Amino acid sequence: MRRVQYERSGGPEVLELVSAEVPTPGPGELLVRVEAVGVTLPVVRKVREQREPIALGGEVAGEVVAVGDGVERYTPGYRVTGLVFGHGYADYALLSAAMASPIPDGASAVDAVALVRSGLVALGALSAASPQEGESALITAAASGVGHLAVQLARVRGAARVVGAVSDLAKADFVRNLGADDVVEYSQEPWGAPADYVLDAVGGDLLTPALAALAPGGRLVAYSSGGGAIEAYDLLVGAKSVIGFQMARIAQKQPDLYEHWRQELWQYFASGQLRPAVHAEYSLEEAAAAHAAIEHRANLGKVVLIP
Repeated sequence: MRRVQYERSGGPEVLELVSAEVPTPGPGELLVRVEAVGVTLPVVRKVREQREPIALGGEVAGEVVAVGDGVERYTPGYRVTGLVFGHGYADYALLSAAMASPIPDGASAVDAVALVRSGLVALGALSAASPQEGESALITAAASGVGHLAVQLARVRGAARVVGAVSDLAKADFVRNLGADDVVEYSQEPWGAPADYVLDAVGGDLLTPALAALAPGGRLVAYSSGGGAIEAYDLLVGAKSVIGFQMARIAQKQPDLYEHWRQELWQYFASGQLRPAVHAEYSLEEAAAAHAAIEHRANLGKVVLIP
């Protein structure tokens, strides 16, 4: 089989396609013939920043072709999606049965990787904000794989006004077509009328304007891997709060809630309330181009690899 890997940190150019043995599923694992892989910003960042190479994991979707000992829920022929922590940029990948979920009839593998993991993060961050009917929301990285779903979910959960914040106003039409009332550029000051809650996927220097965009008593949910810092005084003067959200903690500590959110996402998809957008589909040979699209913040929606 083929898989994408790298031997030194750096930009997209370090990725290479190599031959590898098809893995054998161990206890509790599924061997999946991969039909689609969701490319994420955290993985792109790790390739550039971590000293030691990592296995390129992430969201995969495809058909189960073999199962390891102890697996009862799935048998060969099932179509599943889930998060792979080992090699996922490949023709075949090992997926823990505990991390797998069935792909419903009528949904494609591309739908699954565009919707499930990114949607879980978006829905989780939104839930952390405790949104109330009629409140206003501001979503950073609103055109990203997670952000474009968060824009839609904020509206589904009752937001009266939704604003998308983006790096380039060339993305404005895309974000408005998702249901946003307005779109602002990061360099714009201020970011329009104050919002009751902000979902921030960027971090870094954007934390300060994101906090400033809150109305008094507002909530900022930070779920970025980009780091950053804020001044405590900026919280005090407006009685504002910052909430950190991490999807892995929910998956590990609250599996029932994780599964509930997963089902909720598919219900929104089936009803047409949630429309995952795919920026582009790349082959494994084009993995470098897929990473470049995310690194340059060029994507409108999800970036997907198709083995």
